[in-house]
Amino acid sequence: MVDAGANRRKGDRYELSEEEVECYKTKGYVHLKGLLSEEEVRVLEEDYMAFIRREVKVQGRDFCDMSADYSKPLDEFSIVNIMLPSRYNPKLKGTIYERRAASVAEQLLGQDMVFDYDQLLAKSPGKSDGVFHWHQDLAYWPVTKDTRTASFWLAIDNSRVENGCIQFVPGTHLEKSLRHHGPLHGDRDTSHTLAARLSDSDVPQPAEINRGDATVHHERILHGSGANTSADSWRRAWVVAFRSKATVEYERSIGFTHSHNDKLEVLNAVGSYSSRTSMHAFVVLKGSSEPKLGEFENALE
Repeated sequence: MVDAGANRRKGDRYELSEEEVECYKTKGYVHLKGLLSEEEVRVLEEDYMAFIRREVKVQGRDFCDMSADYSKPLDEFSIVNIMLPSRYNPKLKGTIYERRAASVAEQLLGQDMVFDYDQLLAKSPGKSDGVFHWHQDLAYWPVTKDTRTASFWLAIDNSRVENGCIQFVPGTHLEKSLRHHGPLHGDRDTSHTLAARLSDSDVPQPAEINRGDATVHHERILHGSGANTSADSWRRAWVVAFRSKATVEYERSIGFTHSHNDKLEVLNAVGSYSSRTSMHAFVVLKGSSEPKLGEFENALE
């Protein structure tokens, strides 16, 4: 198998082309082929699976299902979400993934970009409700003067539409205002998930990428992912995000750490979140009274 990134990786650095930088600016995301080698992914995969097997203790709501409210039983999870894995396993701080992603963030946004948070997202096969609803990352975060963010989505498995690959709506990062977001399951104490809806003119683009590839996206781009309808293929992803040093320091000063265990008053004060109304109305299929989360084109976040 050809290693698409072999000539791009230089130790801790991954060299971007001018075309990739321009793609990030105009589309709001870019596909990085071979950000990690197969061996590098294999090492990370061992630590990833330790979380999935519950061998690493994760506090409270930082281990949850992003497709459901917090009451969903563990054995029924469709999107296993683990916030801040490097907090719970300190050996994951400063991995080759983090270091190489940092080099890309610097090339895209400048030298003041620092690590903000990490996250694991694993979709088990054959789960029609495993939809991560449309959203813009900035809607989940406190309002800050500097919003610059480079969010990386590393594929641990080959990621395809069938198993729930990430999808983007190109150009939505250039819109003047964020889309309206609201809690998917009533309020932020019931579920962490916020959701927005697509407009008639939005055209989602699947990012089908291979194991070891990554996407990096803008904080304002509308994105989401469909259910994993495959028979036996997991879809595991590892997220790492970088923001400016000043922004991260401000987040921490107000008690915002990206943990789902952050105080509710902090979570309720984020981004465009202003409504206490359930977002079910935003994901209902036309002519139907109930949302059908398995219907990707209408219910995807």
